[in-house]
Amino acid sequence: MYITVNSIDSIVHFGLRGSFCRAKLADMEQVKLAETGWRGSREGWLDAAYESLIEGGVDAVRVLPLSKRLKLSRTSFYWFFADREALLTALIELWRSRNTGNLVMQAQSYAETVTEAVLNVFDCWLDEKLFDSRFEFAVRSWAQQSPQVAMEIDAADTMRLEALQAMFVRFGFEPVVADVRARTIYLTQIGYISMKTEETLATRMARIPGYVEIFTGHGPSRSEMERFSARHGFVAAAEAGRIGR
Repeated sequence: MYITVNSIDSIVHFGLRGSFCRAKLADMEQVKLAETGWRGSREGWLDAAYESLIEGGVDAVRVLPLSKRLKLSRTSFYWFFADREALLTALIELWRSRNTGNLVMQAQSYAETVTEAVLNVFDCWLDEKLFDSRFEFAVRSWAQQSPQVAMEIDAADTMRLEALQAMFVRFGFEPVVADVRARTIYLTQIGYISMKTEETLATRMARIPGYVEIFTGHGPSRSEMERFSARHGFVAAAEAGRIGR
């Protein structure tokens, strides 16, 4: 077998090329391992998007600023979301689950009286885990520039109002009356959110018995207010405002 100059060049070229390829593969493997360890999580990206939406509106929810916020590479984002639109869709799904889902659940919760049922709904206004007012404001603001999000808002409003109306019907109110009372509760709270009204817990608690009486025609009982107050860490509220039976 004879080895020519060309053959030697080919061998050398192949050897160098092979070494280069192996080096590139090693580099790629290291990058892949690094990304596996540092790309974060879907929840982390979604949480960062949520915070950006709250702080700066939907225009602040962009991949590069989020990657800087999380100190992750932009490519890490694409392990969890196809694109920015997929992230925005996930935000809407989170809002729908957190706010609409929980409000409907509270309206359907067991209660012995209509006043207790309304207090179950009021849990949403005092517990951000049940109903996130900042998230609600941000999504409603987003809807001003997105017809699709505006449709989501309309659908949520309808679902929430239907749940509140059904709650009143469950306690013997005529459907028309139940609808008006449901709207009174809901639109009052949306007004609070839209106006960014802030109250101390003490102030809110002092007003709640009056709100319950206006919305239902009956004041809450002392025991109902005591249970409600205890749920929100404000036992003194049972003595505040007008408490019925």
